[in-house]
Amino acid sequence: WGVYDIDGGKEATRQDLRIGKVRIRISTLETGKAYRNTYPLLMLVNGGVKKLGEIELAVRFVRSAPPLDFLHVYSQPLLPLMHHIKPLTLFQEDMLRNTAVKILAVHLSRSEPPLKPEIVRYMLDADTHTFSMRKIRANWLRIVNVVAGMIDVVRWVDDTRFWKNPTATLLVHVLVVMLIWFPDLIFPTLAFYLFVIGAWNYRFRSRASLPHFDPKLSLADAADRDELDEEFDVVPSNRPPEMVRSRYDKLRAVGARVQTILGEVAAQGEKMQALVTWRDPRATAIFVGLCLVVALVLYLVPTKMVAMASGFYCFRHPIFRDRKPSPILNFFRRLPSLSDRLM
Repeated sequence: WGVYDIDGGKEATRQDLRIGKVRIRISTLETGKAYRNTYPLLMLVNGGVKKLGEIELAVRFVRSAPPLDFLHVYSQPLLPLMHHIKPLTLFQEDMLRNTAVKILAVHLSRSEPPLKPEIVRYMLDADTHTFSMRKIRANWLRIVNVVAGMIDVVRWVDDTRFWKNPTATLLVHVLVVMLIWFPDLIFPTLAFYLFVIGAWNYRFRSRASLPHFDPKLSLADAADRDELDEEFDVVPSNRPPEMVRSRYDKLRAVGARVQTILGEVAAQGEKMQALVTWRDPRATAIFVGLCLVVALVLYLVPTKMVAMASGFYCFRHPIFRDRKPSPILNFFRRLPSLSDRLM
């Protein structure tokens, strides 16, 4: 739903003022449950988040299709079949999206009461793809939040490998032996583990009102005025040259960090390719020779014995470890990349 201050005069030429909107995802609604809540109408302006009012809504999701047909919808593609047969490029998708917005705006302008194009564009988020430093930081924090779970798993594995919790390490040894000798239990164990996680999190599911726009998640409260002014600036910019130069310098600093990260990712991929491309003859010879030795060992020694030895070696006690990086990691870091050829 969108809320606008609509001027009903036929000769009105000014644009309707944005008051706010409420966005509710249907898949988050429970079947047959009535939701009633008061939503604040928030708008992000040059000065920050501004509350322009409240609206009370009552929503109830009713399923009319049979249960199996209703669940079958989750397996259906989001786009028509022709899109998967002949996929559109990103540029074509943007053109199609803009054309659809224009067609819908023209259609709704003939309804009663007529809706102006700015209302349709606002409801369809047609103008949300502009550059925003605030959104960059918000999306980065979202990525960090997603990766945090995997980081916790890696830390737990490291703690287990270094025997910070001897009981957990011994249990992991038992689990490794069981999964190696009974490999048929690997996938059932993984599936049961995911089931336990989902069932455990069911107790902590959100029972509050339906989610609304979150200023904290959007970093709308933490953004300074210069970032907001840059976000609402038009293209081409109509700000003073000094301000545009300052923003350009800030953007160059961000671009330099992104450039460094992209270079590191490309270098790691090129090092993987260098293992077999003989760019470093000695390193490739070592790698090819080790692959031959590993192949012969795996042919002669039972796989279960090799897997068990690898597992016990990985979780060996710290007194048998060296604080220096492993030889495999040192070998990989010494592989060449194309970074030296960049000008």
